[in-house]
Amino acid sequence: MRNDEPDIKLRILQSAKKLFAMQGFEGTTVRQICEDAGANIAMVSYHFGGKEKVFNALFENFISKERRERVEAVKQDPVAALKVLIEEVTTFRMAEPELIRILRQEMMIDSPRSEVIRTNMFPTWELLKRLLEDGRGRGLFRFNSGDLALMSVLGVLLFGTKHSEFKSLMTEGPHSKEAIIEHATDFILGGLNYRGQ
Repeated sequence: MRNDEPDIKLRILQSAKKLFAMQGFEGTTVRQICEDAGANIAMVSYHFGGKEKVFNALFENFISKERRERVEAVKQDPVAALKVLIEEVTTFRMAEPELIRILRQEMMIDSPRSEVIRTNMFPTWELLKRLLEDGRGRGLFRFNSGDLALMSVLGVLLFGTKHSEFKSLMTEGPHSKEAIIEHATDFILGGLNYRGQ
Protein backbone atom coordinates (compact mmCIF):
# COMPACT_ATOMS: atom_id res chain seq x y z
CA MET A 1 0.00 0.00 0.00
CA ARG A 2 1.15 3.50 -0.88
CA ASN A 3 -0.41 5.65 1.86
CA ASP A 4 2.40 8.19 2.02
CA GLU A 5 1.97 9.48 -1.52
CA PRO A 6 0.47 12.97 -1.81
CA ASP A 7 -2.12 11.84 -4.37
CA ILE A 8 -3.84 9.34 -2.06
CA LYS A 9 -6.96 11.50 -1.82
CA LEU A 10 -7.24 11.66 -5.61
CA ARG A 11 -6.67 7.91 -5.93
CA ILE A 12 -9.44 7.23 -3.42
CA LEU A 13 -11.81 9.47 -5.41
CA GLN A 14 -10.88 7.80 -8.70
CA SER A 15 -11.38 4.33 -7.25
CA ALA A 16 -14.69 5.31 -5.66
CA LYS A 17 -15.92 6.79 -8.94
CA LYS A 18 -15.01 3.63 -10.84
CA LEU A 19 -16.53 1.28 -8.27
CA PHE A 20 -19.70 3.32 -7.66
CA ALA A 21 -20.28 3.37 -11.44
CA MET A 22 -19.76 -0.40 -11.75
CA GLN A 23 -21.38 -1.65 -8.53
CA GLY A 24 -23.52 1.20 -7.26
CA PHE A 25 -23.00 3.10 -4.03
CA GLU A 26 -24.64 0.48 -1.83
CA GLY A 27 -22.74 -2.34 -3.52
CA THR A 28 -19.35 -0.76 -2.89
CA THR A 29 -17.50 -0.97 0.41
CA VAL A 30 -14.84 1.33 1.81
CA ARG A 31 -12.53 -1.68 1.87
CA GLN A 32 -13.00 -2.22 -1.88
CA ILE A 33 -12.31 1.46 -2.57
CA CYS A 34 -9.12 1.36 -0.51
CA GLU A 35 -7.94 -1.90 -2.04
CA ASP A 36 -8.44 -0.47 -5.52
CA ALA A 37 -6.70 2.79 -4.56
CA GLY A 38 -3.83 1.03 -2.79
CA ALA A 39 -4.71 2.89 0.40
CA ASN A 40 -5.04 2.05 4.05
CA ILE A 41 -8.72 1.85 5.00
CA ALA A 42 -8.21 4.59 7.60
CA MET A 43 -7.42 7.06 4.79
CA VAL A 44 -11.10 7.35 3.81
CA SER A 45 -12.00 8.51 7.31
CA TYR A 46 -8.94 10.74 7.52
CA HIS A 47 -9.44 12.51 4.19
CA PHE A 48 -13.22 12.40 3.83
CA GLY A 49 -14.98 11.22 6.98
CA GLY A 50 -16.67 8.20 5.42
CA LYS A 51 -18.11 6.75 2.22
CA GLU A 52 -20.98 9.27 2.01
CA LYS A 53 -18.51 12.15 2.02
CA VAL A 54 -16.43 10.47 -0.67
CA PHE A 55 -19.60 10.42 -2.76
CA ASN A 56 -20.23 14.10 -1.99
CA ALA A 57 -16.68 15.00 -3.03
CA LEU A 58 -17.20 13.37 -6.43
CA PHE A 59 -20.02 15.77 -7.23
CA GLU A 60 -18.65 18.98 -5.69
CA ASN A 61 -17.61 20.28 -9.09
CA PHE A 62 -20.09 18.47 -11.27
CA ILE A 63 -20.18 21.30 -13.79
CA SER A 64 -17.38 23.59 -12.74
CA LYS A 65 -17.77 27.28 -12.02
CA GLU A 66 -15.44 27.96 -14.97
CA ARG A 67 -17.76 26.09 -17.34
CA ARG A 68 -20.77 28.07 -16.09
CA GLU A 69 -18.80 31.32 -16.43
CA ARG A 70 -18.22 30.59 -20.13
CA VAL A 71 -22.00 30.44 -20.53
CA GLU A 72 -22.60 33.49 -18.32
CA ALA A 73 -20.14 35.51 -20.43
CA VAL A 74 -22.50 35.36 -23.42
CA LYS A 75 -25.85 35.13 -21.62
CA GLN A 76 -27.05 38.38 -23.20
CA ASP A 77 -27.52 36.24 -26.33
CA PRO A 78 -29.62 33.23 -25.20
CA VAL A 79 -28.89 31.27 -28.39
CA ALA A 80 -25.11 31.73 -28.15
CA ALA A 81 -25.20 30.95 -24.41
CA LEU A 82 -27.29 27.82 -24.99
CA LYS A 83 -24.80 26.64 -27.61
CA VAL A 84 -21.92 27.13 -25.17
CA LEU A 85 -23.85 25.31 -22.43
CA ILE A 86 -24.53 22.38 -24.76
CA GLU A 87 -20.82 22.22 -25.63
CA GLU A 88 -19.68 22.44 -22.01
CA VAL A 89 -22.11 19.83 -20.66
CA THR A 90 -21.42 17.46 -23.56
CA THR A 91 -17.66 17.84 -23.10
CA PHE A 92 -18.03 17.12 -19.40
CA ARG A 93 -20.35 14.17 -20.00
CA MET A 94 -17.93 12.59 -22.45
CA ALA A 95 -14.94 13.17 -20.16
CA GLU A 96 -16.73 11.79 -17.08
CA PRO A 97 -18.89 8.83 -18.17
CA GLU A 98 -18.56 7.20 -14.76
CA LEU A 99 -19.99 10.26 -12.98
CA ILE A 100 -22.84 10.36 -15.47
CA ARG A 101 -23.54 6.68 -14.82
CA ILE A 102 -23.54 7.29 -11.04
CA LEU A 103 -25.85 10.28 -11.55
CA ARG A 104 -28.29 8.17 -13.57
CA GLN A 105 -28.24 5.36 -11.01
CA GLU A 106 -28.85 7.63 -8.04
CA MET A 107 -31.50 9.78 -9.71
CA MET A 108 -33.40 6.75 -11.03
CA ILE A 109 -33.82 5.31 -7.55
CA ASP A 110 -34.17 8.78 -5.97
CA SER A 111 -31.64 7.81 -3.34
CA PRO A 112 -30.80 10.02 -0.36
CA ARG A 113 -27.65 10.96 -2.32
CA SER A 114 -29.78 12.47 -5.09
CA GLU A 115 -29.90 15.66 -3.05
CA VAL A 116 -26.08 15.95 -3.27
CA ILE A 117 -26.31 15.62 -7.03
CA ARG A 118 -29.16 18.15 -7.28
CA THR A 119 -27.35 20.68 -5.11
CA ASN A 120 -24.30 20.54 -7.34
CA MET A 121 -26.18 20.40 -10.65
CA PHE A 122 -28.83 23.02 -10.00
CA PRO A 123 -26.70 26.14 -10.60
CA THR A 124 -26.19 24.93 -14.18
CA TRP A 125 -29.81 23.84 -14.64
CA GLU A 126 -31.08 27.15 -13.23
CA LEU A 127 -28.88 28.94 -15.75
CA LEU A 128 -30.34 26.76 -18.50
CA LYS A 129 -33.87 27.58 -17.35
CA ARG A 130 -33.11 31.32 -17.43
CA LEU A 131 -31.71 31.02 -20.96
CA LEU A 132 -34.81 29.18 -22.16
CA GLU A 133 -37.15 31.74 -20.60
CA ASP A 134 -35.09 34.67 -21.88
CA GLY A 135 -35.06 33.18 -25.37
CA ARG A 136 -38.81 32.64 -25.24
CA GLY A 137 -39.36 36.16 -23.94
CA ARG A 138 -37.40 37.58 -26.89
CA GLY A 139 -39.31 35.44 -29.37
CA LEU A 140 -36.25 33.35 -30.25
CA PHE A 141 -37.65 30.10 -28.84
CA ARG A 142 -41.24 28.91 -29.02
CA PHE A 143 -42.52 26.31 -26.58
CA ASN A 144 -45.68 25.91 -24.52
CA SER A 145 -44.31 24.69 -21.21
CA GLY A 146 -41.11 25.94 -19.63
CA ASP A 147 -40.97 22.84 -17.42
CA LEU A 148 -41.33 20.43 -20.33
CA ALA A 149 -38.81 22.36 -22.43
CA LEU A 150 -36.31 22.28 -19.57
CA MET A 151 -36.75 18.54 -19.00
CA SER A 152 -36.49 17.79 -22.73
CA VAL A 153 -33.24 19.73 -23.04
CA LEU A 154 -31.86 18.04 -19.93
CA GLY A 155 -32.73 14.66 -21.40
CA VAL A 156 -30.67 15.39 -24.49
CA LEU A 157 -27.79 16.85 -22.49
CA LEU A 158 -27.50 14.10 -19.90
CA PHE A 159 -28.64 11.02 -21.74
CA GLY A 160 -27.95 11.84 -25.37
CA THR A 161 -25.18 9.35 -26.08
CA LYS A 162 -25.02 5.62 -26.47
CA HIS A 163 -25.57 3.51 -23.38
CA SER A 164 -24.92 -0.18 -23.03
CA GLU A 165 -28.60 -0.92 -22.39
CA PHE A 166 -29.43 0.36 -25.91
CA LYS A 167 -26.44 -1.17 -27.69
CA SER A 168 -28.54 -3.67 -29.65
CA LEU A 169 -30.50 -0.79 -31.21
CA MET A 170 -27.45 1.14 -32.36
CA THR A 171 -26.22 0.65 -35.91
CA GLU A 172 -23.60 3.38 -36.33
CA GLY A 173 -20.03 3.51 -35.13
CA PRO A 174 -18.82 5.86 -32.42
CA HIS A 175 -19.38 9.56 -33.03
CA SER A 176 -16.86 12.29 -32.41
CA LYS A 177 -17.43 14.83 -29.66
CA GLU A 178 -17.89 17.49 -32.34
CA ALA A 179 -20.58 15.44 -34.10
CA ILE A 180 -22.40 14.84 -30.80
CA ILE A 181 -22.30 18.54 -29.91
CA GLU A 182 -23.53 19.52 -33.39
CA HIS A 183 -26.36 16.97 -33.25
CA ALA A 184 -27.41 17.99 -29.72
CA THR A 185 -27.35 21.67 -30.68
CA ASP A 186 -29.44 21.13 -33.82
CA PHE A 187 -31.86 18.83 -31.99
CA ILE A 188 -32.35 21.16 -29.02
CA LEU A 189 -32.70 24.33 -31.11
CA GLY A 190 -35.10 22.52 -33.43
CA GLY A 191 -37.16 21.37 -30.46
CA LEU A 192 -37.28 24.94 -29.20
CA ASN A 193 -38.56 26.07 -32.63
CA TYR A 194 -35.59 28.37 -33.14
CA ARG A 195 -35.67 29.75 -36.68
CA GLY A 196 -32.38 31.66 -36.75
CA GLN A 197 -28.97 30.68 -38.05
